Amino acid sequence: MKISTRQLLFFLACVAPVGKLILLPARLADAAQNDLLFPLLAHYLLQAGAVFLALLLARREESFTELLAHAFGRTGAAILSVLFALFLLFASLLPLLEQKLFVQNVFYDTLPAFIVYAPFFLFTAYVASKPLSSYGRVWDILAPLFLVGLAGILILSVGSSDFGAVAPAGAAGGSGFLKGVSSAFSWFFDAALLLPLLGKFRYTKGLAWKGALCYLAGGAAVIFFTAVFYGIFQGTAVNQLFGFTVTSKYFPGIAMLGRVDYLFIFLLALVMAFYNSMALQGSVECMLQAFGRKKYLPTVLSVIVSAGMLTAVTLLDRGFSDVLLGVGKWAFWIFPLFSVVVPALMLPLGRKRREAP
Repeated sequence: MKISTRQLLFFLACVAPVGKLILLPARLADAAQNDLLFPLLAHYLLQAGAVFLALLLARREESFTELLAHAFGRTGAAILSVLFALFLLFASLLPLLEQKLFVQNVFYDTLPAFIVYAPFFLFTAYVASKPLSSYGRVWDILAPLFLVGLAGILILSVGSSDFGAVAPAGAAGGSGFLKGVSSAFSWFFDAALLLPLLGKFRYTKGLAWKGALCYLAGGAAVIFFTAVFYGIFQGTAVNQLFGFTVTSKYFPGIAMLGRVDYLFIFLLALVMAFYNSMALQGSVECMLQAFGRKKYLPTVLSVIVSAGMLTAVTLLDRGFSDVLLGVGKWAFWIFPLFSVVVPALMLPLGRKRREAP
């Protein structure tokens, strides 16, 4: 079963944005103050270009490992696929820690952290054992949930925001812009998520530029939300760690209606759970392409990956702020290397199967 063009565009426009709505606005406010929109825009332009390149690879009608095999042989391609799988696990770590912090503090703040979050990894173990192409049907469902959830949050929040807070433009200077860019790389690896999907969707005319435009459309929604977020909190934005969960509570009708915004928060949380599981499933897919799809290997790998990430999240939970700062300062370059440079270098590697020697 192939992922349809519609489903892929739904992912780029309506699923990928949800990963940037929790801690990223506060992180950018800390790094770039009122200029936080400029690093965000720069990242979306760069990642849209990477999405364009990744989708162009689909014209080869081959999988990620098959494309690599043209240049590096089967053994070399298997090694590189495992290396890419390890990157996806590394890239998933911060989003998983972020999601754990969000779920525990917003929904279940009185329960032990392990009890709250361990069931998510049972979910990822199940999802990761399924074919990656099965995500297409999920994206059909998640896209309207995201639109309703974000629209509801914005409707409740926008009236409390002062958009003049982002002026004057350029107040943080070049150093603020560069700091904002470097600190936000760990949230932008969506093009890398597309590479394990190669061969699971058919390239149609114009898919590359349509995908880039849909990704930018989702980015526009994130940028607008970030402006609303900063317009509400301004100087205290750096302390507001849970993004879309804290802006809507200042809606004047909340006192009379109660926290109706929780409905929209739940919808976005559901989309986020599937989005964060994609890197884990993509990692399993890359290892399966490297080692072959033996009878029980998908289930075994999915259990090992989920158990390993649960252990890592549990061990690093208390040091999350140190991990976040460390990645933003020392390891940020890993993300553009795998999500931008790798798709660009792969473009000349593959040929259509019928042309292969």
